[in-house]
Amino acid sequence: MNLRSSVGMILLLTGAALTVISCARVAAKTDTDPGADTPVRVARAATQDVPLDIAAVGNVEAVNSVDVKSRVAGQVERVAFAEGQNVARGQLLFTVDPDALERQATEQRAELARDAAMEEQARAIVARDTVSQKQSQSEANVAVQLGKLGVLSGQQVDQQVTARETATAGLRSDEAAVVAAEAAKKADQARLAETQLQLGFTNVTAPIAGRAGAAMVKAGNVVRDNDTTLVTLMQLAPIDVTFGIPEQALAEVQRLNARGPLSVEARSGGGFPLEGRLVFVDNTVDAQTGTIRLKALFPNNDSALWPGEFVQIRLRLRIDSAKTVIPNAAVEDGIEGKYVWVVRSGRANMTPVSVDRTWAPENATELAVMRSGIRPGDMVVTEGQLRLTPGAHVSLLNGTDAFSAR
Repeated sequence: MNLRSSVGMILLLTGAALTVISCARVAAKTDTDPGADTPVRVARAATQDVPLDIAAVGNVEAVNSVDVKSRVAGQVERVAFAEGQNVARGQLLFTVDPDALERQATEQRAELARDAAMEEQARAIVARDTVSQKQSQSEANVAVQLGKLGVLSGQQVDQQVTARETATAGLRSDEAAVVAAEAAKKADQARLAETQLQLGFTNVTAPIAGRAGAAMVKAGNVVRDNDTTLVTLMQLAPIDVTFGIPEQALAEVQRLNARGPLSVEARSGGGFPLEGRLVFVDNTVDAQTGTIRLKALFPNNDSALWPGEFVQIRLRLRIDSAKTVIPNAAVEDGIEGKYVWVVRSGRANMTPVSVDRTWAPENATELAVMRSGIRPGDMVVTEGQLRLTPGAHVSLLNGTDAFSAR
């Protein structure tokens, strides 16, 4: 027998075997006792309010986070808080050695006192020279009049006039000395104020209320100004959660959020869901992921949410009232569309349906929200559909109230 004949024989035998198997299945179906009931599990269609949610994964972020640094250089004298402690705004965190700044302040106070005394001296000289200048002015005026009458010679008149001008020049010089003394005193005051400000910075206080992290320096360490992070503070209440949604949902989110902040639910691990509100929609869509970044604010008074944590997010867009729902397991896909096996008077029949959407409540059966084809109270088959034929008698493996609205 050649190769072609062998292949033909194999195909012939295979076809014959498939025909026998198919006939056996048909015979088995035909031979089934028409009086036997097909066991199925059922559920009744219910009416309930169904929320429209967008599920996402969110990341918890602190509303405020501050890296606390020293604004003066020096040696750390004291760490005044416990790591992980909740601190209030303005609470003392660290103390930096103030000795060098205190000595500088003492020196600047002495310089200020010296320059203040020099100003007083200059003012006294101005007062004295003012009197002298007035006297010289008066004598010069008299000399000029007497010169006109011929009582005094021109030389004597010139001497009086020169004395007046000399006194006036001396007064102007003394007044300039007062201005210089005032400027020197103000410079001393400015330097002293700067030093006193620096002295205030030796007490490092909390700029915000929050939870303290690990202390990055200990007592005895030397720090430089605006260099080393001493500790990081994070505000935990309230707290933000950022998450992304598909760009297709953006228009609906914006429209509904304009009426009032949308509700956002966060679930951490196996804990209870936490309620927050939408507070931020980013101004651009991520071109790589096709999502847009949103942010929700949560009170977090019990510190259930922690910075850096990933949580399950549900953004609630709206609640559709009085919707007919059935377990999604009851919906089948056929050639002409979706259908459901409906049990009436102990018989199962196929009913074409239209499904609006599905909804999965927390820790509950996924539901199909029906648009048409099913009415509240209809009994639908959730298990055993493969054994059903139109008009088949069924027996219930469970009660008729196995499914109820949640």
